[in-house]
Amino acid sequence: MLSPADLRFIDLSFREAKTSLDAGGLPIGSVLARGDALIASGHNQRVQHGDPIAHGEMDCLRKAGRQATYRDTTLYTSLSPCMMCAGTIVQFKIPRVIINDTINFGGNEAFLRSHGIEVIDAAHDPSIQQMRKFIAENPALWNEDIME
Repeated sequence: MLSPADLRFIDLSFREAKTSLDAGGLPIGSVLARGDALIASGHNQRVQHGDPIAHGEMDCLRKAGRQATYRDTTLYTSLSPCMMCAGTIVQFKIPRVIINDTINFGGNEAFLRSHGIEVIDAAHDPSIQQMRKFIAENPALWNEDIME
């Protein structure tokens, strides 16, 4: 089910999450690809830029710039998308989403599927462990991010 390109982009989304963590932000990374070609990658920059909309998926899509279509792309994300990012995925008609971690945060997979999007849970242990550790060490920042 997962191709070598999928595995490469799953790892890249994890590395983007680590980049954000190392910069004092939330460890969430994302990649947009067309087949085995990388379009863009990004990471959560809410803390770094003081921007509440700068989620990992949004940063990646912003870096991707204008696309004539997203209907032949896959979005990879280190953490299950929030409703804002899930809505953007639906709006852009991205047909396939691969999620590294649905354990630490989830719930919008059914929403995505209800809009015809193929959702794959990669169960990427390094992503799960990195986020688990972050939440344990930064509960206030995590709760701010998920608006709890």
